[in-house]
Amino acid sequence: YGTFTPIQVASVIALDGPQDCVEEVRLKYQNRRNVLAKGLHEAGWTVEVPKASMYIWAKIPPAYEALGSLEFAKRLLADAKVAVSPGIGFGDYGDDHVRFALIENEERTRQAVRGIKDMFRKDGLL
Repeated sequence: YGTFTPIQVASVIALDGPQDCVEEVRLKYQNRRNVLAKGLHEAGWTVEVPKASMYIWAKIPPAYEALGSLEFAKRLLADAKVAVSPGIGFGDYGDDHVRFALIENEERTRQAVRGIKDMFRKDGLL
């Protein structure tokens, strides 16, 4: 019971090889994180900015807290056209959060922020 040997060999080669691609990927995720965090902040949704992650774990805004993470995630999908993971999926203590995955490029992330702002406007929050 262990890690498949070819995976171990590939890991060693990757760690011993050139690392310039690591900085490129790090900057890509940092930029995505910054675009999303700034956009959410502009919408009045303050989130903690992670130091190193491909996700943002965001506390549900007070106006939506009573919905819980699953219903709030459904609202974001239906009204803002933004998919997030409901925090309840990560345990009972996550029900007041949603998780944004930083998988989309910066333009798509800006589009998501616009959708969230539109939803907040329609709900009288902006």
